[in-house]
Amino acid sequence: MDYGLQGKTALITGGASGIGKAAARTLLAEGAQVILVDLKGDEVSRAAKELAHGTCALQADLRDPNQIKGLAATTQERFTMPDILVCAAGVTGAKGHPLEMTDSDWHDAWESDFMSVVRTVRAFEPTMENRGWGRVVILCSENAAQPYENEAVYNVAKAALLNFAKGLSGVAARRGVLVNCVSPAFIETPMTDGMMAQKADAEGISHDEAVRSFLKSDRPWLALERRGRPEEVAATIAFLCSEQASFVVGANYRVDGGSVASIAV
Repeated sequence: MDYGLQGKTALITGGASGIGKAAARTLLAEGAQVILVDLKGDEVSRAAKELAHGTCALQADLRDPNQIKGLAATTQERFTMPDILVCAAGVTGAKGHPLEMTDSDWHDAWESDFMSVVRTVRAFEPTMENRGWGRVVILCSENAAQPYENEAVYNVAKAALLNFAKGLSGVAARRGVLVNCVSPAFIETPMTDGMMAQKADAEGISHDEAVRSFLKSDRPWLALERRGRPEEVAATIAFLCSEQASFVVGANYRVDGGSVASIAV
């Protein structure tokens, strides 16, 4: 299937590893050029070298509005403004009882997982509208539809992203830019590796045992009974970036192995 991405340029935040890097690999295979962006400069440079032809790397802290403005200026000066924006950067944030989260915990999650995306879209989407074609794919999470009690700050930020994307999608679509979301669950990424490492250390068990225990106790509806692979999420991202998704607006595609129990959202 031809996704119609030959010659398109994609900018991917959180591109040094995990889902962002997998999305880059998939879009490159479809003929796109890719600009990887990440907080970790050395890691994003290594990722760009590994992916090789058609890939370049930029470092930016997306929690800083001035760095996002600088990122847009550098992208325009050194490369070209993207046709496709994939917002995959984010953190899980503080964990614990929702009412025990401090103002700082809430603020940090809001800046890292919500405002960073709003500001990045604000910096790059208008150029797509001016051209009359574009794709914006925002990585949300199962937590937006199925909030877990010890991940309140992350739940709220991801739910807000769904609302933001839906609100933007209608006005953007009228100018040729399609905005959609992808909500993964428990994917094999450095973020979930860190979660499982902490669990393994705390309980004195192996990494694999920690994964199995977590699935049983915390993700009982995950029908496939395993972590997802980044490339499984990347395939959905690539579809939403393509010409094949030309009638998909304001949608949320769950790539969650059945983890979310409800049919809503």
